[in-house]
Amino acid sequence: MSSRNQSEIECGRARRFEGKTVAITGPSMHGIGGSIAFRLAEEGASLVLLGLEEPTALVEQLQPLDCTVDFFQCDVADTAAVGSACAAIVDNGIEIDVLVNNAGVDWSSPFHLMDETKWREIIDVNFAGVLRVSQALLPQLEKQKGVIVNISSATGCAGAVGLAAYGASKAAVNSLTQSLAAEYANKKVRVVGVAPALVRTPMVAPYVESVTAEDWEAIQRCHPLGIGLPDDVAAAVAFLASAEARWISGVTLPMGWIAHWPMPAMQNGGLNSAND
Repeated sequence: MSSRNQSEIECGRARRFEGKTVAITGPSMHGIGGSIAFRLAEEGASLVLLGLEEPTALVEQLQPLDCTVDFFQCDVADTAAVGSACAAIVDNGIEIDVLVNNAGVDWSSPFHLMDETKWREIIDVNFAGVLRVSQALLPQLEKQKGVIVNISSATGCAGAVGLAAYGASKAAVNSLTQSLAAEYANKKVRVVGVAPALVRTPMVAPYVESVTAEDWEAIQRCHPLGIGLPDDVAAAVAFLASAEARWISGVTLPMGWIAHWPMPAMQNGGLNSAND
């Protein structure tokens, strides 16, 4: 997340989310979720953060924005935990207008070496977690005529060597986005997604740090617009979640790439934190 000072915060931001409350799963200080939290808070949103641990550094950095921030502990891979967190939201009189499904884990490995424990965790967090939280908050979103924004990945739209399970989990999220958009359009609930290519976050740091010069050249070739920043994704989410996108649903927006630019192999091998 790029650094901000008070003058940057006070100038030029539309207040598209004034009076709205946005729930974000898996937010972290330097990840995509944290940048989304900042962007929407700058635009007037109140925030509900759902994660394994309270992101205290992020909450402190949000204080100058004078926005309401509530945290509820929630493991998106645990159905009971999701139910408890969402019940607590209701018990606290909070009404959710926008849900951003951001929590995720990844693991890179040759497919034939990937063990079942790891690929099940990827599917359980990245896909089933989106399903669980969306289902639990759906009554509120129907009431508010709200929006679900799913954070997907370029690997869910085009294959990447070493990321078979991760890409499959994100492809499932893309399909879920389409299905929920179709099913709940008559309730005026919109469902959209974003599919970023490589973004400079803690999750991708192990890959970038370990690549060879040749691999880095391949990465740059398939990112002709440059490597993305969390703020780039946050800007797209802010638009898609706003009333300006009221006629958009069921789509996942590719970011930073085109499908015929091949993604390079990812073979680092390491399970990262549950916060994109």
